[in-house]
Amino acid sequence: MVVAGARTSERTGSPRRVTILGSTGSVGRNTVDLISRDPGAYTVEALTAGRNVAHLVEQARALRPALVVIADPAGYQALRDALAGSGIEVAAGPEAVVEAAQRPADWVMAAIVGAAGLESTLAAARRGAIVAFANKECLVCAGPLMMDLVRDCGATLLPVDSEHNAIFQVFDPDRRDSIRRLLLTASGGPFRQSSRSQMAEAGPEQACAHPTWRMGAKISVDSATMMNKGLEIIEAHFLFAMPEERIDVVVHPQSVIHSMVEYVDGSVLAQLGTPDMRTPIAFALGWPERIPTPAAPLDLISAGTLTFEAPDPQRFPALRLARHALQSGGGAPTILNAANEVAVQGFLERRIGFLDIERVVEQTLERLPHSRLDHLDDVRHIDAEARREASENLARCSE
Repeated sequence: MVVAGARTSERTGSPRRVTILGSTGSVGRNTVDLISRDPGAYTVEALTAGRNVAHLVEQARALRPALVVIADPAGYQALRDALAGSGIEVAAGPEAVVEAAQRPADWVMAAIVGAAGLESTLAAARRGAIVAFANKECLVCAGPLMMDLVRDCGATLLPVDSEHNAIFQVFDPDRRDSIRRLLLTASGGPFRQSSRSQMAEAGPEQACAHPTWRMGAKISVDSATMMNKGLEIIEAHFLFAMPEERIDVVVHPQSVIHSMVEYVDGSVLAQLGTPDMRTPIAFALGWPERIPTPAAPLDLISAGTLTFEAPDPQRFPALRLARHALQSGGGAPTILNAANEVAVQGFLERRIGFLDIERVVEQTLERLPHSRLDHLDDVRHIDAEARREASENLARCSE
């Protein structure tokens, strides 16, 4: 099971000391929103952001953390000037983000998008913190190594992705043999009913127009290609120690059922709720207790009919690519993730078309060996090689 710690752990009456890595992104902002609604329950140790100085300053003034970090050193001067006289420590650069994760917070939100969040997430896990993570790429890149580190250091991983959080809530780790399969739900994204020719003409605006969730650009594009669901299959495999062939995907456009666990007796347990990221974040923030959120209550009468369909592997080959990477093992998932990040960024910059994303990923997987992952240095090396190869493949697509 994902938790290397205790479902039996108890909260004390003292404020929970928290750090938010990636506080200006979608998940980070929702976490800040929840903390701001009950400030007496939390002490904020650190906030980090990538480049958004203005919003980081606003959060720092509201939450009064001990430390704020901007990952882009170019933003340091503006951040320091804006917080001069506040008593808040200011730092910049990727190394400072990792140092923020090492600060003495007992709960860390790991919400930095992509492989860039790996080092800081691992740093928090190494000191045995409770790590609420919304960064599925960490487990995709370094799943076996990360899970070993979590167990060895006595850390606790709490999934914040709505799908894995839903599974966590209905997964019985003491009766693993009675679980038949995991069912990850997918909205289908903005192109659920689009043809391949229609998708070929789509630009970033169309790909980011998610029908039910409001997310950042990268994860929105991943939803449009359904690569997000492929990455989630890999994440679920490591989090719940479930074989790939026992993890299925079902398209559920209403996004009311967030995922399900099927047991051998035919029972299917599901977690339902309105599509609001504050619900899974609050589950992790309050764990092992539950805390109130401003999310709208689920009204099943208003929700009406809930529908389900199988994903189309012809229109959305990313699912096949992700399963192939997981089956191949070693560094293949690392290659998949790195190539996808390069390709999505190229698409957002309008250097390649929407369907070129899958081509770049597939070509990169085909051209690089699936080396073993024995150490974190192997992850870094494979990631760098995959980004180099993917960049070359992207350049060929854009010619």
